[in-house]
Amino acid sequence: MVSNAAQYMADNARCLVPEFGWLCAVAEWRAQANDGQQLPAPKPPEIAEHTGIFADFVQYYKLGLPERLVLILALAPHVHPAAMNFFLKLQEQHVHATMQLSKQANGTVWPVGFTALWLLAGNNLEAQFGALPLFETEHFFSTHHILKLQGGTDARLQGQLQLNDEYVDLFTSGNLRKPDFNSQFPAKLLKSPLNWADLVLPANTLQQIDDIKIWLQHHPKLMGEWQMDRVLKPGYKAMFYGPPGTGKTLTAVLLGKSAGLDVYRIDLSTVVSKYIGETEKNLELVFKKAENKNWILFFDEADALFGKRTGISDAHDKYANQEVSYLLQRLEEYNGLVILCSNLRSNIDDGFARRLQSIVYFPLPEAAHRYKLWQNAFSPMTKMEEGLNLEWIADKYDLAGGSIINVVQYASLQSLHRNENIIRRKDVLEGIRREYNKDGRTL
Repeated sequence: MVSNAAQYMADNARCLVPEFGWLCAVAEWRAQANDGQQLPAPKPPEIAEHTGIFADFVQYYKLGLPERLVLILALAPHVHPAAMNFFLKLQEQHVHATMQLSKQANGTVWPVGFTALWLLAGNNLEAQFGALPLFETEHFFSTHHILKLQGGTDARLQGQLQLNDEYVDLFTSGNLRKPDFNSQFPAKLLKSPLNWADLVLPANTLQQIDDIKIWLQHHPKLMGEWQMDRVLKPGYKAMFYGPPGTGKTLTAVLLGKSAGLDVYRIDLSTVVSKYIGETEKNLELVFKKAENKNWILFFDEADALFGKRTGISDAHDKYANQEVSYLLQRLEEYNGLVILCSNLRSNIDDGFARRLQSIVYFPLPEAAHRYKLWQNAFSPMTKMEEGLNLEWIADKYDLAGGSIINVVQYASLQSLHRNENIIRRKDVLEGIRREYNKDGRTL
């Protein structure tokens, strides 16, 4: 049985082969026309005869021939470099051609804006002017982040014709790759094998989380069918605050799992820069990548940017306030769920907090909750030493869930080191002592 992925790739390949053939045929026809030969323009392939995401895309956007040519031209360097070598050969053979190309040091040939204009209009300046709207910011190529001109120096049209990597993925494999954490995307995909049964929280906290789950389930109908987009801003903004290890990150991951959405963590302490303009630049990379994906964005250590300010003492403080204003605007424009995380509610500016739909407190667990955490944490392959009373441990030692996990790991490793499966009381107490020491406390 053929997998969906294999079927996508087969369908896309069958569709794209004639498209690249048409691209090369139009280029050769254009070069001959510039030499004075009067020949009929090659006809495009019948797109309706094909299945595949490229065919669906062409029909969904009702692409005209100019847009279709530019799109397949932008795709060529990624999947059919022979087509670009064909363009290079034409440039060398036809001295009257005004086509321009960008040849990289590694030999890769890329189309630029002038390549597309030559393909569409040849040497006809008036026709070239007529094609310019394809590269304007108002065109859906730009507004939907499909393709753009990038890296032009003396003139914008000398910039490389760059197709968004996501569309390269869709037009080839049929699936979007998960972006890797790097300088161009300072965010990490969060995953966990845990589920809601592993999350131990007070009833009022769980109720607020349920409110967010309800929004994730119903907001498309609320904004669309009920037409509440007239009065409601897009998206949902929440803040999770409380001591470390109380379940804030796990809750974000579980919200994503339950809704079938990816969750990306952005550590604002690494994104915020002392250099003017760099913070907005770093954050814009995240928002542009996230647009139209319905990702959940989890901003860790949000007080790095939204912390209270005592006043404006210099130009940098003034610019920091501009950074906050920029992020506020981007948050309000984002149509998905945004969660900001902080250890202390008092660290966050009150004016910013009023813009949030919910503020959820994650307290240190009470004794009953701690007991449940202790019970759930140990491996079912282990046994408790006689005299190790987890209920007593939970009642006596106030630890966050993350700290309890650290103790469980320590005690379990000690058991393995002794080549046994018995969890010893002394190991649990030693693990607790170490966790207390981290906070400057003593048993």
